[in-house]
Amino acid sequence: MAIHNDLGKKGEELAVEFLQNNNYQILERNWRFKKAEIDIIAKKNDVLAVIEVKTRSSNYFGNPQDFVNQKKIQLMVEAINEYVISKDLDVEVRFDIMAIIKNKNTTKIEHLKDAFLHF
Repeated sequence: MAIHNDLGKKGEELAVEFLQNNNYQILERNWRFKKAEIDIIAKKNDVLAVIEVKTRSSNYFGNPQDFVNQKKIQLMVEAINEYVISKDLDVEVRFDIMAIIKNKNTTKIEHLKDAFLHF
């Protein structure tokens, strides 16, 4: 497996741990619909958090959240619409980004709630 894939998997593990420590219930990981993959679907109270995890070893080329583009957002919105309908859920949906910088010396996790409002 490529090193960047290892880093991505580690980032997702860190995100799940962070969310669980903050009272989120993890419902799905790597949920797929058509061309979309949602890294984490979690619930806290009556809010369904749709979470894109972006992990980088540094911010030299930009912050992790800067790598979520409009196409990714569009795919995630379409996918979560299908998820909510197929599960017959009555919840508020929020799109978050977990921006993680992980290298051998440090780990920084930033949970950006309602992240797509800023695009």
